[in-house]
Amino acid sequence: MTEKDYNPNQKENKAMDKQSKVATPTVAPRDKATDKKEDASMEVLSAEDKKKEAEIEKKAKSKVKEAPKKESAEVNARSIPVSTKVGAAICSFIRKKKIGDAIARLEKVAAMRKAVPMKGEIPHRKGKIMSGRFPQKAAGEFLILVKSLRANANVNGLEEPVIVEAIANQASRPYGRFGRIKRKRTHIKLVAKEQIKKSKKKLEETK
Repeated sequence: MTEKDYNPNQKENKAMDKQSKVATPTVAPRDKATDKKEDASMEVLSAEDKKKEAEIEKKAKSKVKEAPKKESAEVNARSIPVSTKVGAAICSFIRKKKIGDAIARLEKVAAMRKAVPMKGEIPHRKGKIMSGRFPQKAAGEFLILVKSLRANANVNGLEEPVIVEAIANQASRPYGRFGRIKRKRTHIKLVAKEQIKKSKKKLEETK
């Protein structure tokens, strides 16, 4: 091949000629009837899939049983740093009270605005009580317990919970440093139940 006949784009031109010679596949035109049939079959399949999904959801819901509603809320505190005598006095102070009223009372005790009635050789206080004290630290511990009791009552779905049980029992008392003193420890149990509203007819029958 001479320099005159040399063409740098000769290879590219040959490749283009080969591609043009290759016959493109022809696509037969589709009928409208066949298209409609395919669309209808797809709709039927989608409806069947929806039915299957609904059945699966029903089975799953039937397996998951609803948790039974609890009629009471409970708090068990172990080895609280409170004197058993003071704990028993505070328990009788908040027993048979609504949780909100009990919290308000304990806050007043912590602020030294209301005394807790107590027995024994204890100074007298002003008001309807004879003897009492202001156990601020113990009131703070009881406030934590009563607030957790309120949270448990809300979770259990109690509308107007009342503290039915308030019990203070003496716990094992550990020795302090060098075994000179014994620390004060108390187990406290609080139980709240929903307030039962008596109807007028029942009240009249009791009278």
